[in-house]
Amino acid sequence: MSRLGNLGARLYRGEVGYDFVGKRKIWYGISILITITAIVGLAVRGLNMGIEFKGGAVFTTPKTSVSVTQAQEYAQEASGHPAIVQKLGNDTLRIQVSELDTEEANTVGKQLSEDLKIPAGQINAELVGPSWGEQIANKAWTGLGVFMILVVIYLAIAFEWRMALAALVALIHDITITVGIYALVGFEVTPGTVIGLLTILGYSLYDTVVVFDSLKEGTKDITKQTRWTYSEIANRSINSTLVRSINTTVVALLPVAGLLFIGGGFLGAGMLNDISLSLFVGLAAGAYSSIFIATPLVADLKEREPAMKALKKRVLAKRATAAARGESGEDGDAEPHGEPQDAAYDETATAGAVVGQRGRGRGRPSGRRR
Repeated sequence: MSRLGNLGARLYRGEVGYDFVGKRKIWYGISILITITAIVGLAVRGLNMGIEFKGGAVFTTPKTSVSVTQAQEYAQEASGHPAIVQKLGNDTLRIQVSELDTEEANTVGKQLSEDLKIPAGQINAELVGPSWGEQIANKAWTGLGVFMILVVIYLAIAFEWRMALAALVALIHDITITVGIYALVGFEVTPGTVIGLLTILGYSLYDTVVVFDSLKEGTKDITKQTRWTYSEIANRSINSTLVRSINTTVVALLPVAGLLFIGGGFLGAGMLNDISLSLFVGLAAGAYSSIFIATPLVADLKEREPAMKALKKRVLAKRATAAARGESGEDGDAEPHGEPQDAAYDETATAGAVVGQRGRGRGRPSGRRR
């Protein structure tokens, strides 16, 4: 078995682990800092909206030896507006100039024909109205709102409202960070970006739902035992699915990284940047939020319930009693005060006690010493 596979098995059995939930205040602080940075970047720099949203003209030239920089200077001089130039396959150029009407577009096209020394008939001009981009943006916001409502309803039914709320917070966290990165980096926002943003929502929820499902199974009849608190079981759920989350995220990020860094960076296919950046940042943020935000937030909400508070007191009292007797309090010996072992948690006991600690009875169904 590989080292990663062996680590995954040990995490699943509870032999090793990291206290994600116990250090949740650190993760909350990091997330708040990143989110504030994203919001400030969005407020100060704003989004570089593509021509589809602002309106303007797109000129596509045949093969030419003119450089991107030179073509950009020609376009800006001819139009008086900022221009974006991208080199396409076969040395053709795509020149975008925003805020042009039909008459201005015709004038700019003729001037580009002279500057680039290309016959006017060989330059393909396409005019884009701002109303089209506005319709796309409105439909995207509508789709986002409907998606979030349906997700909250589904998770509330399949799990519970606290998990639905935590998942919603994680989604908002991921979208805010992704949009903020776009503002800070200055990449153009196009319909491809909108598609990327909508796509990452599903990826963001995937790891979260996997952990929630493990948590739901682990907390079944939780109040009938005195081995672990809700937060400890939540932490074990994160650790048991950690390697799976890492593997799926890395596998998803590799091709997206290829689009962003190789396709957009080395090969110069800048049109790939609009969708690949949203996918890359969204996937990474989604994996982070499922581990460090969503599940710890559920644990925080659940620990406020009277039943969970009472359970925590019983668990701590049992451990204090066991410690006073010179025992570990976690190794599956008889419950203090004559409390019987809970059959539903005998199987869970094989995973070890609290994450990061090894029980002396690990590996036997009941956890009892023979």
